[in-house]
Amino acid sequence: MAKIIIYGSKGRMGQVVIACAESTDGFEVIDTIDIGDNLASVIAGCDAVIDFSFHEATPKAAALCAEHEKALIIGTTGHTDEEKADILKHQSEIPIVWASNYSTGVNTLFWLTRKAADILGPDYDLEIVEMHHRHKVDAPSGTATTLGEILLDVRNQQKDAFRHGREGITGERTDEEIGMHSLRGGDVVGDHTVIFATGGERLELTHKAGSRDTFARGALRAARFLTTAGPGLYDMQAVLGLGNT
Repeated sequence: MAKIIIYGSKGRMGQVVIACAESTDGFEVIDTIDIGDNLASVIAGCDAVIDFSFHEATPKAAALCAEHEKALIIGTTGHTDEEKADILKHQSEIPIVWASNYSTGVNTLFWLTRKAADILGPDYDLEIVEMHHRHKVDAPSGTATTLGEILLDVRNQQKDAFRHGREGITGERTDEEIGMHSLRGGDVVGDHTVIFATGGERLELTHKAGSRDTFARGALRAARFLTTAGPGLYDMQAVLGLGNT
């Protein structure tokens, strides 16, 4: 039985993770904590903390997990470089799963995107389009950013290749740029499309999430994975056994 604490319990994802954990064998939610609550007062009794709070709170959660030797699953996005550094310094002390998206389908999309970029080569123009609900506060989404980082890695390019939207007389598209477009509206859980376009054809890889349950189940799967993992930084590719092959 994995004993877990849900951090960010009052948010949309926190509520879904609680519900899924309570209906899934092998998990016990020993406490639910939100920003402003005292995580330190309850952390000793858990095996892992699942964090869907806010990016500013994650470094402190990571420090507490390291202090108490607890596993950490990070579901927050939008971290600054300083926040990322504060979190990553604990990867040698505790097992951490850090993913921009915990959906099994999305992580399959990550794998397929890398394979497609490898196969199609440099002659295809790359564009990423994501859409989320009107309440999402950061853009692009963490998932879109990960998709972009995969494309940058395959093409050996830097982040200045990203083109965040277009307006006015932009000139012709360059071969190097990777378009990144964020749409917001309604109650969309999360849609992501990677477009590979060249003369005569276009390939689109799309994932659409219809329920947040898919993310919650993935986070729980990550928590189960960490019960037997040593200290280190893991992503959902590792949890699912996909790797980069």
